[in-house]
Amino acid sequence: QVQLQESGPGLVKPSQTLSLTCSVTGASIATDYYYWSWVRQSPGKGLEWIAYVQNTGTTYINISLRSRTSISRDTTKNQFTLRLDSVTPEDTAVYYCAASETFRYENSGNSNMYDYFGQGTQVTISP
Repeated sequence: QVQLQESGPGLVKPSQTLSLTCSVTGASIATDYYYWSWVRQSPGKGLEWIAYVQNTGTTYINISLRSRTSISRDTTKNQFTLRLDSVTPEDTAVYYCAASETFRYENSGNSNMYDYFGQGTQVTISP
């Protein structure tokens, strides 16, 4: 059973950097064939995919966030990390890490594409 757990700050000031880490158990991010993703859901909005890292180390970032987003992994800890720079109140959302066996960008806003989700962590951007 794959389990994911998000960790990071719940409150970040505008213009600062948000860093969230996903710890994975029940699978290896280095060897198991999943797309390890970060997604978020803002109040009143649908699910927004942010980025993924594959078991190969290949990364892909949503073009709308690419200029200020990075995703990395630590295979020794079986964790992957999202970094979002220059945050604004519009980045306030519940952030989830997720795993999927397949990935199609046009389906990335549909929760059914994902096989596993973490419980989510609320992040608020406020002074």
